[in-house]
Amino acid sequence: MVLEIRPIGTVVEGRTEVADDYWGGVESVIQLDESEFPLDSVQGLDEFSHLVVVWHFDKASPSDVEYHARSPRGNPDWPATGTFAHRNHRRPNQLAQSFPRLLRVDGLRLHVTDLDAVVGTKIYDLSPYFEEMGPRGPVREPAWPGEMLKDYWADKSS
Repeated sequence: MVLEIRPIGTVVEGRTEVADDYWGGVESVIQLDESEFPLDSVQGLDEFSHLVVVWHFDKASPSDVEYHARSPRGNPDWPATGTFAHRNHRRPNQLAQSFPRLLRVDGLRLHVTDLDAVVGTKIYDLSPYFEEMGPRGPVREPAWPGEMLKDYWADKSS
């Protein structure tokens, strides 16, 4: 079975270059499809602090997908891990999920920060983040993600 989905919006303002780090302080705007959604489709959304945004790595090539184990960012200091232990564009459907802070809702324009998608990126779904739907119990992970992502949310201008 193949799932066919349509974008619901596009990132229209924010960062324009794809990069591995320094996403902190970036403010972006998601423009929802005005021909598809009425204004009241976002009614009540402004009461939430964060969103869950599903988007596509549409700047990446499908030929970048890799199914074998590899070291994150090609760094041999980090262990080779399989495709499903990565969170990058080399995954089978090249989908991503981000949890940006919602700054304000302006009609069908959602102003956010900490969205790690560039201008032109298609948005396939979004919803408010419910704390009750977040991880339950202690979260564990190996050391390498923290090492790899130490500058991910750093502000490039600082």
